[in-house]
Amino acid sequence: MRENALQSTFSRSPALTITITPETEAKLREMAAREGQDMNTIADVLLASAIEWEAAERAEAIEGITRGLEASAAGRVRPAAEVFADMRAKLKAGA
Repeated sequence: MRENALQSTFSRSPALTITITPETEAKLREMAAREGQDMNTIADVLLASAIEWEAAERAEAIEGITRGLEASAAGRVRPAAEVFADMRAKLKAGA
Protein backbone atom coordinates (compact mmCIF):
# COMPACT_ATOMS: atom_id res chain seq x y z
CA MET A 1 0.00 0.00 0.00
CA ARG A 2 2.85 2.40 0.78
CA GLU A 3 4.16 2.20 -2.78
CA ASN A 4 0.75 3.03 -4.23
CA ALA A 5 0.35 5.92 -1.81
CA LEU A 6 3.77 7.24 -2.79
CA GLN A 7 3.05 6.97 -6.48
CA SER A 8 -0.42 8.49 -6.33
CA THR A 9 0.84 11.37 -4.18
CA PHE A 10 3.55 12.16 -6.69
CA SER A 11 1.46 11.70 -9.82
CA ARG A 12 -1.01 14.39 -8.74
CA SER A 13 1.68 17.05 -8.21
CA PRO A 14 2.88 19.47 -10.90
CA ALA A 15 6.61 19.70 -11.61
CA LEU A 16 8.70 21.95 -9.37
CA THR A 17 12.43 22.57 -9.40
CA ILE A 18 14.30 23.11 -6.15
CA THR A 19 18.00 23.51 -5.41
CA ILE A 20 19.55 21.21 -2.80
CA THR A 21 23.09 20.74 -1.59
CA PRO A 22 25.22 17.92 -3.01
CA GLU A 23 25.14 16.27 0.42
CA THR A 24 21.34 16.29 0.49
CA GLU A 25 21.22 15.00 -3.07
CA ALA A 26 23.51 12.11 -2.15
CA LYS A 27 21.31 11.21 0.82
CA LEU A 28 18.20 11.45 -1.36
CA ARG A 29 19.75 9.20 -4.02
CA GLU A 30 20.77 6.67 -1.34
CA MET A 31 17.29 6.66 0.17
CA ALA A 32 15.63 6.31 -3.25
CA ALA A 33 17.85 3.34 -4.09
CA ARG A 34 17.20 1.73 -0.71
CA GLU A 35 13.42 2.21 -1.04
CA GLY A 36 13.28 1.23 -4.71
CA GLN A 37 11.62 4.55 -5.63
CA ASP A 38 12.75 7.40 -7.82
CA MET A 39 14.18 10.52 -6.22
CA ASN A 40 11.19 12.69 -7.10
CA THR A 41 8.81 10.38 -5.28
CA ILE A 42 11.04 10.17 -2.21
CA ALA A 43 11.51 13.97 -2.16
CA ASP A 44 7.75 14.51 -2.46
CA VAL A 45 7.01 12.15 0.42
CA LEU A 46 9.70 13.69 2.63
CA LEU A 47 8.54 17.24 1.95
CA ALA A 48 4.90 16.31 2.55
CA SER A 49 5.86 14.64 5.85
CA ALA A 50 7.86 17.69 6.96
CA ILE A 51 4.99 20.03 6.10
CA GLU A 52 2.48 17.84 7.97
CA TRP A 53 4.81 17.63 10.98
CA GLU A 54 5.26 21.41 11.06
CA ALA A 55 1.51 21.97 10.87
CA ALA A 56 0.90 19.52 13.72
CA GLU A 57 3.61 21.15 15.85
CA ARG A 58 2.16 24.59 15.16
CA ALA A 59 -1.36 23.44 16.08
CA GLU A 60 -0.05 21.84 19.28
CA ALA A 61 1.81 25.03 20.24
CA ILE A 62 -1.26 27.18 19.60
CA GLU A 63 -3.39 24.78 21.65
CA GLY A 64 -0.93 24.96 24.55
CA ILE A 65 -0.80 28.73 24.44
CA THR A 66 -4.59 28.91 24.33
CA ARG A 67 -4.87 26.58 27.35
CA GLY A 68 -2.37 28.74 29.21
CA LEU A 69 -4.24 31.93 28.43
CA GLU A 70 -7.53 30.35 29.48
CA ALA A 71 -5.99 29.09 32.72
CA SER A 72 -4.58 32.54 33.41
CA ALA A 73 -7.93 34.19 32.73
CA ALA A 74 -9.57 31.70 35.12
CA GLY A 75 -7.02 32.48 37.84
CA ARG A 76 -5.22 29.12 37.64
CA VAL A 77 -1.71 30.55 37.82
CA ARG A 78 1.44 30.10 39.90
CA PRO A 79 4.22 32.58 40.53
CA ALA A 80 7.17 32.12 38.17
CA ALA A 81 9.59 31.74 41.10
CA GLU A 82 7.59 28.75 42.34
CA VAL A 83 7.54 27.14 38.89
CA PHE A 84 11.30 27.62 38.44
CA ALA A 85 11.99 26.25 41.92
CA ASP A 86 9.98 23.13 41.06
CA MET A 87 11.87 22.77 37.79
CA ARG A 88 15.24 23.10 39.54
CA ALA A 89 14.22 20.48 42.11
CA LYS A 90 13.15 18.06 39.38
CA LEU A 91 16.41 18.59 37.49
CA LYS A 92 18.48 17.97 40.62
CA ALA A 93 16.49 14.85 41.44
CA GLY A 94 17.04 13.51 37.92
CA ALA A 95 20.79 14.22 37.91
